[in-house]
Amino acid sequence: MLFKVIMKPDLEDGGFNVSCPALPGCHSQGETEAEAIGNIREAIEGCLDALNERARICSSNEKLIEVAVS
Repeated sequence: MLFKVIMKPDLEDGGFNVSCPALPGCHSQGETEAEAIGNIREAIEGCLDALNERARICSSNEKLIEVAVS
Protein backbone atom coordinates (compact mmCIF):
# COMPACT_ATOMS: atom_id res chain seq x y z
CA MET A 1 0.00 0.00 0.00
CA LEU A 2 1.33 3.42 -0.90
CA PHE A 3 0.60 6.66 0.95
CA LYS A 4 1.34 10.15 -0.30
CA VAL A 5 3.07 12.35 2.26
CA ILE A 6 3.87 16.05 2.37
CA MET A 7 7.35 17.09 3.44
CA LYS A 8 8.49 20.60 4.18
CA PRO A 9 11.59 22.14 5.74
CA ASP A 10 11.33 23.06 9.42
CA LEU A 11 12.48 26.66 9.29
CA GLU A 12 12.57 27.08 13.08
CA ASP A 13 14.35 23.93 14.26
CA GLY A 14 15.96 22.64 11.06
CA GLY A 15 15.33 19.27 9.48
CA PHE A 16 12.01 18.34 7.91
CA ASN A 17 8.37 17.96 8.94
CA VAL A 18 6.28 15.35 7.17
CA SER A 19 2.59 14.46 7.33
CA CYS A 20 0.23 11.93 5.76
CA PRO A 21 -3.00 13.66 4.65
CA ALA A 22 -4.82 10.31 4.29
CA LEU A 23 -4.40 9.74 8.04
CA PRO A 24 -5.35 12.92 9.93
CA GLY A 25 -3.02 13.52 12.84
CA CYS A 26 -0.25 11.36 11.36
CA HIS A 27 2.89 13.53 11.44
CA SER A 28 6.60 13.09 12.02
CA GLN A 29 9.94 14.79 11.47
CA GLY A 30 13.60 14.09 10.87
CA GLU A 31 16.95 15.80 10.58
CA THR A 32 17.32 14.63 6.95
CA GLU A 33 14.78 13.82 4.24
CA ALA A 34 15.67 10.13 4.53
CA GLU A 35 15.19 10.14 8.31
CA ALA A 36 11.87 11.98 7.96
CA ILE A 37 10.65 9.39 5.43
CA GLY A 38 11.66 6.53 7.73
CA ASN A 39 9.93 8.22 10.66
CA ILE A 40 6.68 8.86 8.79
CA ARG A 41 6.68 5.25 7.62
CA GLU A 42 6.76 4.18 11.29
CA ALA A 43 4.08 6.75 12.16
CA ILE A 44 1.79 5.48 9.37
CA GLU A 45 2.21 1.90 10.60
CA GLY A 46 1.37 3.03 14.14
CA CYS A 47 -1.72 4.95 12.97
CA LEU A 48 -2.97 1.94 10.99
CA ASP A 49 -2.39 -0.36 13.97
CA ALA A 50 -4.34 2.01 16.22
CA LEU A 51 -7.22 2.21 13.73
CA ASN A 52 -7.35 -1.60 13.45
CA GLU A 53 -7.40 -1.96 17.24
CA ARG A 54 -10.54 0.21 17.32
CA ALA A 55 -12.47 -2.27 15.15
CA ARG A 56 -15.03 -3.95 17.38
CA ILE A 57 -18.03 -6.16 16.83
CA CYS A 58 -21.18 -4.30 17.89
CA SER A 59 -23.80 -7.03 17.56
CA SER A 60 -24.04 -10.81 17.36
CA ASN A 61 -24.78 -10.79 13.62
CA GLU A 62 -21.48 -9.07 12.73
CA LYS A 63 -18.12 -10.65 11.90
CA LEU A 64 -14.68 -9.09 12.23
CA ILE A 65 -12.71 -10.00 9.09
CA GLU A 66 -9.18 -8.99 8.11
CA VAL A 67 -8.65 -8.00 4.47
CA ALA A 68 -5.22 -7.73 2.83
CA VAL A 69 -4.62 -4.75 0.52
CA SER A 70 -1.79 -4.92 -1.97
